Amino acid sequence: MAIVRTLAGLTLAATAALALTAQTAHAASDTWGPYHAPGKAAKAAGTLTATGEDHADLPTADVVRISGKVQDNTRGAACGWAVFRITYRSGNELPNRERWARDCSYGSPKKFSFKHRDVYQVELKVCSEAKAAKPSLTCLYAGTWKTLYLSK
Repeated sequence: MAIVRTLAGLTLAATAALALTAQTAHAASDTWGPYHAPGKAAKAAGTLTATGEDHADLPTADVVRISGKVQDNTRGAACGWAVFRITYRSGNELPNRERWARDCSYGSPKKFSFKHRDVYQVELKVCSEAKAAKPSLTCLYAGTWKTLYLSK
């Protein structure tokens, strides 16, 4: 009876260790950038870490952490913007939202860091434009987005 209990305990321990290894093996970390605004008026670069990828009907990462720096390369009144479009799972839908970081001080980059849950895709656009509370519609809708992460 003691041997059966010992074997059962070892089996449970091995199963738990394999499950933990499988969870940590799905952490995808990558650097991105540098990406520039037109005319190299602004620059952004950083890292993106995706953990807990779920490959269900709508594959997503449990948590995505994005960090980096955005730098304004103009001496005038313009600011450098790093704008992120995050597509996430909400039920059976994939809505998106924007997050951004802004730097208006020439030569001294601004650090940023944030995380989001149930992420399907992360895209980036770097813009240089006037100081404002949020990026302009031109920044958001003109030009192309760079894909930083896509859950597969």
